[in-house]
Amino acid sequence: MSSRISLPLPETGDPPPVPLDLERIVRDHAHTVLPSGRSIVLVGLMGAGKTTIGRHLATRLGLPFVDADIEIERAAGCSIADVFRLYGEAAFRDGERRVIRRLLEGPPMVLATGGGAFMNASTRALVRDRAISVWLRCPLPVLLRRVAGRTHRPLLNTASPRDVLDQLMTIRHPVYAEADITVDCGDNNVDHTTTRVMEALALSRRPLRLPVALARNTYDVVIGTDLISRAGALLAPVLPRKDVIIITDEAVGALYLDKLKTALGETGITTRSLTIAPGEHSKSLETYQRLTDAILEHGVERRTSIIALGGGVVGDLAGFVAATTLRGLPFVQIPTTLLSQVDSSVGGKTGINSRWGKNLIGAFHQPLCVLADVSALATLPRRELMAGYAEIVKSGLIGDESLFAWCEKNGAAVLARDPECLAEAVRQACAFKARVVAADEREEQKTDGRALLNLGHTFGHALEAELGYDGRLLHGEAVSIGLTLAFALSVRLGLCPQGDLDRVTTHLESLGMPAHIRDLPYSFRITDLMAHMQRDKKMQDGKLSFVLARGIASAFTTRDVPADLVREVLLADGATP
Repeated sequence: MSSRISLPLPETGDPPPVPLDLERIVRDHAHTVLPSGRSIVLVGLMGAGKTTIGRHLATRLGLPFVDADIEIERAAGCSIADVFRLYGEAAFRDGERRVIRRLLEGPPMVLATGGGAFMNASTRALVRDRAISVWLRCPLPVLLRRVAGRTHRPLLNTASPRDVLDQLMTIRHPVYAEADITVDCGDNNVDHTTTRVMEALALSRRPLRLPVALARNTYDVVIGTDLISRAGALLAPVLPRKDVIIITDEAVGALYLDKLKTALGETGITTRSLTIAPGEHSKSLETYQRLTDAILEHGVERRTSIIALGGGVVGDLAGFVAATTLRGLPFVQIPTTLLSQVDSSVGGKTGINSRWGKNLIGAFHQPLCVLADVSALATLPRRELMAGYAEIVKSGLIGDESLFAWCEKNGAAVLARDPECLAEAVRQACAFKARVVAADEREEQKTDGRALLNLGHTFGHALEAELGYDGRLLHGEAVSIGLTLAFALSVRLGLCPQGDLDRVTTHLESLGMPAHIRDLPYSFRITDLMAHMQRDKKMQDGKLSFVLARGIASAFTTRDVPADLVREVLLADGATP
């Protein structure tokens, strides 16, 4: 049976595909020293040295070396110049894509690709999935010297090599910048450049991708270090248009806005930015109107994306702007606090505050992607880290006992900013929330479901509201106290063992986190806190909705809670009559 591929002529009038015998393609097995077990794909313009460096790299890594152009000629039974002449460039690119797919379906190798291969979106997606891509970036003078006299390159036969290469650099460099690794190559010898590629591979860490699978769409939470510097490469594949509006606050913008703009610009993404004042008070109708007016005044298309760069306030506000402007703009979250990375950035809840309470005006609007750069957490004060850590503990207490046990063992390392522990904490908390959100995206289940994520929040929001959301009490600090109050109420109702409450309290107190109302330097009256709870958006049929626990990792929702017991719990915890 022949394996030569021949597809019918498309109705669009496109040229017929190049007939390829894919069984001729080299697919040798080899042992690899790379821990990833992935192929390495070299991309770049003609003259970048992909073949020469690729051979040396393959030898040093103990991998086979494959030149995609040679394999295309082998499969086509003729030279690339003949393929261009007989079928045209469009048909050649299609054949090139099929050959590279065939190669990457095999064992690991070092693969040198033609200069235009990475320009194909399908090929880039395949490389992202199966390989590590390395862009060998060379300056124009070096490229010109290397391609001088080459007549077998069809593209160089159409105009002067300088004009051709200059135009190709303008068009292709923003796409090459999507590669996993960039290595600048000049007049250095082959061994030196190969060593630089080896060093870059050794230092490179592919970020973790955690899919959030919903009924209508799926997006990734990307977790890793230095992701803001790689934002262009990570976001270019998912943005519907290379045009974004960044919303950030003054504090975060001073640290990361220029870095983000530079990273996006490397892949040809144009940017505009809008800045708000930091703090919960920016989640207001006034700030919302200012942002939407600015966006509409300067013109915006429905495929222009909003990027939220900052903590939970920025994420909630920018998400609501995206959800409502032109009835919905694409949206990306780049959370820069631990709290926002593990909580507000995942799940699609957006909103602003009103004078009646927190997040009472909002919408569900899922992001295209979440970039959780744990490197950004290095600038956070310990208090902010503790506020985020409370949400990680919450996830374990709701329904993942192994996560809470992990917290008991590693919580101190998380708060000490250990990069691996931070990344693992974010991964576990986001994975738990993704499962909950996937099962109840819009919090429509009458019991349990996504509402379980509010463990500790009915109490916590009341404490925040009493202080006017003025920053004296961070959201995560309020949740930390709310967790012990929820368990204390569960114990008082005879639902939860006292030992589980003690375990929760001991863990929080061992890390210096607030665990009781009496830990705060403020006075709270029971009547005021009860009034705030009665205005909570989780009220149903005039009854308070609580998330309580039958034990660790056994949370449930209920509205059958006597108000007198709630008052008793508040009084015992330090509230005043």
